[in-house]
Amino acid sequence: MYSGLKILAMAPVLDEKVKIVEVIRRVPREVVDEVLIVDDGSTDGSQDVARTAGATVIELGRTLGVGAAIRTGYQYAIDHGFDIAVVMAGNNKDSPEEIPLLLAPIAGGVADLVQGSRWLSESSDYGEMPLYRKMATRLHPFIFRLISSADLTDTTNGFRAVRTSMLKDPKLALDQRWLDEYELEVYLLYKAAKLGYVVTEVGVTKRYPPKELGQTKMKPIVGWWSILRPLFLLGLGIKK
Repeated sequence: MYSGLKILAMAPVLDEKVKIVEVIRRVPREVVDEVLIVDDGSTDGSQDVARTAGATVIELGRTLGVGAAIRTGYQYAIDHGFDIAVVMAGNNKDSPEEIPLLLAPIAGGVADLVQGSRWLSESSDYGEMPLYRKMATRLHPFIFRLISSADLTDTTNGFRAVRTSMLKDPKLALDQRWLDEYELEVYLLYKAAKLGYVVTEVGVTKRYPPKELGQTKMKPIVGWWSILRPLFLLGLGIKK
């Protein structure tokens, strides 16, 4: 246990047979009690290699969306008595070695949700991060700040840690079907801030691999609308 707390590190996965093994290997097991892979309908055998690498695997059976996979992981964390749940990318763009950076503010009692920020890290090496991603990841926090008043720098980064007691708050309503894709991550950040939970950021590394190795499952237009949509729906009061 880390500071007497039970820690779960989890990653949603869709066809990442090669990369997920490296993700699991890099998790610091001296602070993480269990690694959970939530498989979102992979057809390349990601489930089997993840188990062989030492992770617990939940198979959704079909592709439901990254939000649905993360929601499943959060419920697992609650059901199995974990104190903190860490979400990391299943495609090896995050640095699992930095998990202690996310845990420290929660373990120290000064935060409920810790958001990783690539823009606060002095050692960040973005690799071959596409220009449109650089622009979008700068614009999103600006819009997020307008509707939430939360001053955050990297609101689209999925590398984060959350106190599981917060996830039990019925006002979060994470089980809404419209959150099945990338919406869930933005929604959780927004609701945590608006409900008065303490949200803070720490600098983390985000590195994009060469394009030919596969940088993301996100489709430029559909995926980014999925991330922007909660800001409009919540800001206009259409969704709660």
